[in-house]
Amino acid sequence: MELQNTVKEALNALYHHPDDTVRMQADRWLQDFQRTLDAWQVADNLLHDPTSNMETLIFCSQTLRSKVQRDFEELPSEAFRPLRDSLTSLLNKFHHGPPKVRTQISLAVAALAVHVSVQDWGDGGIMTWLNSQMKARPECVPSFLELLKVLPEEVFNYRISARPERRRQFETELTSSMEVAFSLLTACLNASEVKEQVLEAFASWLRLRRGISPSALASHPLALTALSSLSSDILSEASVNVVSELIHCSAVGSPSDASVQLPLIQVIVPQVMNLRPLLNDHLKDEEDVKAIGRLFADMGDSYVKLIATGTDESMMIVNALLEVTSHPEFDIASMTFNFWHNLQIFLIERDLYLSFGNEASIKMEMNRRLQIFRSSYETLVSLVSSRVQYPDDYMELSREDLKDFKHTRYAVADVLVDAALVLGGDTVLKILYMKLAQAVTICGNNQSSDWRPAEAALYCIRAIAESVSSMEVEVMPQVMSLLAKLPHHPQLLQTVCLTIGAYSKWLDASPNGLSILPSLVDILMSGMSTSEDTAAAAALAFRHICDDCRKKLCGSLDGLFHIYQRAVYADGGNFRVSPEDSLHLVEALSMVITELPPDHAKKAVEALCLPVVTPLQEIINQGPVVLGQKGPRELTVHIDRLAYIFRYVNHPEAVADAIQRLWPIFKTIFDVRAWDMRTMESLCKACKYAVRTSGRFMGVTIGAMLEEIQGLYQHHQQPCFLYLSSEVIKIFGSDPSCSEYLRNLIEALFRRTACLLATIKDFTTRPDIADDCFILASRCIRYCPQIFIPSTVFPPLIDCAMIGITVQHSLVGSVEESGGVIAGEQGKKRSDEEGGSGPVTKTVGERVVGWSCGGVLGREVSREASNSILSFLSDVFDLTNSRDSIQYLPIRDNVIIPRGPAITRILIASLTGALPSSRFETVTYALIALIKTYGVKALEWANEGISLIPKTALTEIESSRFLQALSQAVSGAKINDIMVPIEELSDVCRRNRTVQEIVQDALKPLELNMAHRV
Repeated sequence: MELQNTVKEALNALYHHPDDTVRMQADRWLQDFQRTLDAWQVADNLLHDPTSNMETLIFCSQTLRSKVQRDFEELPSEAFRPLRDSLTSLLNKFHHGPPKVRTQISLAVAALAVHVSVQDWGDGGIMTWLNSQMKARPECVPSFLELLKVLPEEVFNYRISARPERRRQFETELTSSMEVAFSLLTACLNASEVKEQVLEAFASWLRLRRGISPSALASHPLALTALSSLSSDILSEASVNVVSELIHCSAVGSPSDASVQLPLIQVIVPQVMNLRPLLNDHLKDEEDVKAIGRLFADMGDSYVKLIATGTDESMMIVNALLEVTSHPEFDIASMTFNFWHNLQIFLIERDLYLSFGNEASIKMEMNRRLQIFRSSYETLVSLVSSRVQYPDDYMELSREDLKDFKHTRYAVADVLVDAALVLGGDTVLKILYMKLAQAVTICGNNQSSDWRPAEAALYCIRAIAESVSSMEVEVMPQVMSLLAKLPHHPQLLQTVCLTIGAYSKWLDASPNGLSILPSLVDILMSGMSTSEDTAAAAALAFRHICDDCRKKLCGSLDGLFHIYQRAVYADGGNFRVSPEDSLHLVEALSMVITELPPDHAKKAVEALCLPVVTPLQEIINQGPVVLGQKGPRELTVHIDRLAYIFRYVNHPEAVADAIQRLWPIFKTIFDVRAWDMRTMESLCKACKYAVRTSGRFMGVTIGAMLEEIQGLYQHHQQPCFLYLSSEVIKIFGSDPSCSEYLRNLIEALFRRTACLLATIKDFTTRPDIADDCFILASRCIRYCPQIFIPSTVFPPLIDCAMIGITVQHSLVGSVEESGGVIAGEQGKKRSDEEGGSGPVTKTVGERVVGWSCGGVLGREVSREASNSILSFLSDVFDLTNSRDSIQYLPIRDNVIIPRGPAITRILIASLTGALPSSRFETVTYALIALIKTYGVKALEWANEGISLIPKTALTEIESSRFLQALSQAVSGAKINDIMVPIEELSDVCRRNRTVQEIVQDALKPLELNMAHRV
């Protein structure tokens, strides 16, 4: 009784206390309480207590639901029947509501049914039991209908901590009880006050899809009731949901489906088609129109294969879908976009016509269908292209509204691409050009005129650029000639610039391309001078033009350099190109220089580097004190440009010559700014691209570079030094002349890193170091195993990897249960019934998503560290597959075999909860690689590890299935064929917090990896 009063007091403080600190303390106490064994009895008592207020009822019903879902195994087996009886009593008690409480109790009963088999439930299982309950307590039908609704939904609720085998059994039990459910629902149809509930429950059962005969559904009273309800003045949401599910049930996926589904389709289609006039009924509620549009979209998606045949009946549906597409509300119109995409696939994919026999028949049928749908797609282009126009009040749009508008434009662009695939890009271009020409006539060159129609047409023309033939000569020249006539309004100019860039390939192929380019470059220069947004678009377009027209532009290098210098020099004039966007110009010039002969390229690279190097040299000339005091941005803006030059000038000797000349500048910055991560990252990136492009032309510079980073890393552990070393290993790893350099490098780097990563805490503190370290280690295995594996750093690095595998767990713990202790486990769909979503404070009574362990940021930064460690271990195990590395297998085995049991156990722990389930595939691959490499010995290691898990957490059958899958891997089974038992092991051991803690406590991965550190 005392604990019950404490719960009430905590809830009162949570909802009503004026002090936020007190409210948060109450919130934490209530969360902790929900995880206790006492929560079962206290929540049950308070729900039966007639004096409990609404807040207490909601909290306790949510607590009981959560306990049944996640913690049912806490209870002794004999507690099941008293719990079922109590929940039944509560269903009866709350049959009139409150709805939130009734929903929670229904979910609890449904979760109980997932856990308990038909035999253990008794009374013939839950459906037979429910049948008798409904007959015995007809006044409680609303509660039982809610239970009927949520039961099939719980088949797919993986928050319920049921074992996979039991979950499959539950689905089978429900599908075999389909007729019982339909009979119960049919019996309630005549009660008008529960008709909506009946239909919602029917829709829920239809989502199971299995065990339902289309022909039986076509004449079923429940289906006919829902279909007939469509014609009523007030459109029933439940009826729409039922019809939507009926459409999905009658979807046609193969030719054999059509005849089976036809009886149901023939019942559905006429009823939905009768709704077509309501699409344009201005008196109809918008939500009703949206529901009607949804039904037409569902028909399109489900019957697309039939519609693609082009029969008269299918074209009626297509025309109705065009009406939906024409609706002024984008949310309604866009419902059809998926259909137009899928229809396009069925029309143009040759493999879908193979049943027509020979090539001539295939081509004839494809052309016939394309001709039938031609006018539909032409209409579609006209309908959607008008939706991308900026609204009148675009200047007043909020950030969210502007974001929505951009998403609308992206969606329309995708539809236009689909249309272009059906009609041909040149045909769509003609349609859009007519809109552009009309818009240009309206706005002319007048700055104050309405520029928006022209911008919209150009946006659409840009969207289909990839579909327009590079040989198109009728429309594109006219489009290009119109661009110079348009006013330089910022939004319009931005789209003009992007359109120029989008058609760079056409400009290269056009016989008149060279003569058109100067006027287009003038437009781009205007864009660079107008605003930052137009400058960004112009710089990007400039890059595309220089990429695709590089051969044409080799003779215009002086003019290109003039534009480049104006963009990169601080006093370059009125250009408004940001430092980030200036990289497009650097890349543009670099690609043109690539087309020059080698001797000309060297001089051009010097000229390209000059405006970048000059400011760096000026800073260095002021001495090390000034260099050390500069902000990173003052240096990296120039170094990043050099990185782009080294990356995109594809002249190895010219780049090698440039890096050799610049090395004294680089070395000075390395020496003075080694403490500065941002500058070091920028500098290492530049060096990386120089190494990648120059390769073996680098000569003595590579030795100086390696010596520099090797020395600096001992005092300044910058991750980018490891990253740069990875690139060096990739290029020079197999070069015998570099062996001594590389041996010294990797031994120095790995020895220092192993000291830095001595504990799991070190990994969580420096996940970036861990990530780059093991990326480098993987590169060493692939490119220079002859240096790496015999080295003295190989064994300690394996030990280091064993510590770091579980780094993510230490940051976030188990994220598997972050669905919450109060609400949210059923997802957004039932958030209102389960407690809703509340203020930012997210207290226990207010939030949809409850507790989670740890912060998102920590999880993100360590994710790649975990991945790179697992990939490294996989590479070590897979060394067997490399012919060149066979001689090093004894050395590897001498390191791995003594650690084999520990590594296997850590990997099993990672599968079962030490790492989040998002790491499942990576961990599995590493484990399978280990098993395949060490065969029977590794199976013994796995058996030793899995046998440590208590039988209460993992049954003998479940563990033997897992071990059998590993045994099949040794025998050569493909990894995809053995994934199910491994995945089920992971699911079983993560099914709730208690089980996961039991498993991890048994395997002790964190203690294990430390104990085996050499």
